[in-house]
Amino acid sequence: MSWQSALACWFLRRQFRPQTLKPDINVGRARALTAKRVWVPSVPRGWVLREQYRPDDAPLRGEWLEPSRTGGAVTDVAPQRTILYLHGGGYYFCSPQSHRSLVFELAKRAGARTFSLDYRLAPEHRFPAALEDAVAAWRRLLADGTPAGSIVIAGDSAGGGLALATLVALRDAGDPMPAGAVLFSPWTDLAATGDTIRSNDGRDPMFSGPAIVRAAQVYLGDAAPTHPYASPLYADLRGLPPLFMQAGETEVLLDDTRRVAAKAREAGVQVECEIWPKMPHVWHIFAPFIPEAGAALDRAAAFVNQVTSVRAAQSSSETSIV
Repeated sequence: MSWQSALACWFLRRQFRPQTLKPDINVGRARALTAKRVWVPSVPRGWVLREQYRPDDAPLRGEWLEPSRTGGAVTDVAPQRTILYLHGGGYYFCSPQSHRSLVFELAKRAGARTFSLDYRLAPEHRFPAALEDAVAAWRRLLADGTPAGSIVIAGDSAGGGLALATLVALRDAGDPMPAGAVLFSPWTDLAATGDTIRSNDGRDPMFSGPAIVRAAQVYLGDAAPTHPYASPLYADLRGLPPLFMQAGETEVLLDDTRRVAAKAREAGVQVECEIWPKMPHVWHIFAPFIPEAGAALDRAAAFVNQVTSVRAAQSSSETSIV
């Protein structure tokens, strides 16, 4: 454990976790705190940030990070590689802006143009609004000419659970599937039945165990917490593309990762699951300050490159046969 990650855990334990001990969730305060960014990452050299926040930009409302076509550094970006990113934040706070440090670093490492979706948030827009937005964004990407096999859906925390739920919904609807999915500390069980909700309560520097149920209620409203589109742990995972999952071993949500990984493998899905010692929830967002964040993102980027290359080779082979 680096001194940088130890410092991040200390900060989270002092500044973030006490908020999760309160009996009620203050949505406005959570949004205000995440909007006050101590550090704003610069757009990487050789890349362009294109913001799409007008109402008529929906369903692709959010931010594109793309390689520059007008000078700057030469960027090794495969034009056929795209990441659809879904940010975390319990479905009720955070945004593409709050997650730029993670998204920028992942995009650079993967050499992929990346769209960070600004999906609707609860409690103004409860389940299944976020899922509807993610599915609509996927379909617009395909309608705009992006091949399904060139896309990886990625997300962290609630966004990780949303990414997995999106795969399930796309499969159920008979839509084309992406090359794979990257899930950072995904929140996959809004019923909060994992053993680590209790066993890691106090070890997790970011969340208290009981806070998980309270956050779920903000998003779910009257919906069942075991609905497979809200909690994909309870979904049939057969037929999904390869999954890459990472979580910290002290997280209260650790079992949300471990149980999905086990269930997906049983369903015949290719799964890479990494449990990192002493890492806080979604430590990737502390890139580039935490060495472990960069190392984890390197691993995720390698997965993105691998699965999109495999799908590209498959498409080329099928075309040559025809």
